[in-house]
Amino acid sequence: MRMRRAAGYTLAVLTLINLFNYLDRWVIAALFESLRKSELHLNDTELGFIASGFIIVYTIMSPVFGTLGDRRARPPLIALGVVIWSVATTLAGFARGFASLFIARSTVGVGEAAYGTIAPALLADVFPYEKRGRVMGVFFAAIPVGSAAGYILGGLVDAHFGWRAAFWIAGAPGLLLAMLLLGVKDPPRGQHDAAPVESHANGSIVRAYLDLFHNQQFILAALGYGAYTFALGGLGTWMPAFLERVRGMQHAEATVTFGGIAFCTGLVGTFLGGWLGDLFLPRTRQSYLWVSGIATLIAAPITFVAVTNPNRSIYLPAIAVAEVFIFISTGPVNSAIINAVAPNERATAVGLSILVMHLLGDVPSPPLIGILSDATSLDRAFLIVPIAIVIAGVIWCVAAWRGR
Repeated sequence: MRMRRAAGYTLAVLTLINLFNYLDRWVIAALFESLRKSELHLNDTELGFIASGFIIVYTIMSPVFGTLGDRRARPPLIALGVVIWSVATTLAGFARGFASLFIARSTVGVGEAAYGTIAPALLADVFPYEKRGRVMGVFFAAIPVGSAAGYILGGLVDAHFGWRAAFWIAGAPGLLLAMLLLGVKDPPRGQHDAAPVESHANGSIVRAYLDLFHNQQFILAALGYGAYTFALGGLGTWMPAFLERVRGMQHAEATVTFGGIAFCTGLVGTFLGGWLGDLFLPRTRQSYLWVSGIATLIAAPITFVAVTNPNRSIYLPAIAVAEVFIFISTGPVNSAIINAVAPNERATAVGLSILVMHLLGDVPSPPLIGILSDATSLDRAFLIVPIAIVIAGVIWCVAAWRGR
């Protein structure tokens, strides 16, 4: 009973922190139009690079913290990350130009790298194999909830108090969240894995990474995640601006509408994906990848309708349905990545997968869409998103078929 309570507390705390992780990450997307019209005079290309600055630092630092997470006590590393990203988010509210805002938002990536790489690996050691799909579903359900909170909070605070206040309020809870980690225990690595897999995580760091690069299932899952993140990063960064500029919504309406859709569809999709992945696990050990691949392929044509049809009664339901199928992949693909590697390599594997998926995904997509938008229009720039979704679905289905 005590172990069950400890496991529940760990999941609850890490999920709550993940919610604020994504609130801090996505609050800036709600502020794009205000930043463009503010005294900073930012254009779409600069806004895209600010979004990618965070991702670039996050991507570079993730393997570093992944390696530390397989060798050091994990809760203190997570707490350090929470404090760093919260302080950096608060400092963004004092920006005086492109450079200072870019630096503040990029520093958020240092803190979130510490959290994003270590927390899933820690949860995998708290819960047994057959429950990980649902556990990751709960944990990653914080992505849409936190993202929605970022859009809604950012939009409403911006409308009433200005964009600077939105950053200050988003960064405020950091120290309290870090204190909650005092009650989180660091479990033995691999305690629920019946058959240990050979691991070099406690030996050569280079050897551990070479092992991962030779792990076909891991590499294909990460590559598919890259294409998926390209699409999700583009949608998450630019959709509020798209609804305001292209579809003619008012600023607060655009952020609250998209935030509400992300909240509802994200909860449904993420929980459904975790449940489906565990449901089909007795039939095939590749169930997590099959669920991710098939759901993503279904999402692609619906996303195309959402970004091309100007009829409100069509594009809003299309956005909602597409996001349900997009979010179905969130829990299963992370479970697939964790289960594809040895227990003592999990944080390293998550760090490397973050490097791959962001380097191929939302590092290039926000600035690319911004550049295409400046050159043509935002609605035309958005057409690259459904293509990326198709690529993700195909890669995951191939990975599931080859690993059957």
